[in-house]
Amino acid sequence: MADEQTIDVRNIPPRDRHPRIFATFDSLQPGEALLLVNDHDPKPLFYQFQAERPGEVEWLPQEEGPERWVIRIRKAS
Repeated sequence: MADEQTIDVRNIPPRDRHPRIFATFDSLQPGEALLLVNDHDPKPLFYQFQAERPGEVEWLPQEEGPERWVIRIRKAS
């Protein structure tokens, strides 16, 4: 997707990361995705999505550490 949004949270204060990711996700149309770049495994975020947006998220790892994680987070159609 050429217009896919990328959120690199490595330089965002930790308290602001999840709210920004969720706000961006909520602005997506079904079928659109955002690309998350992080410096650690974002598994807690995965569980938060499962709890708060059940059935709405496709979690598609693109790169898995050890220093950089890239996850495509797609809004289900």
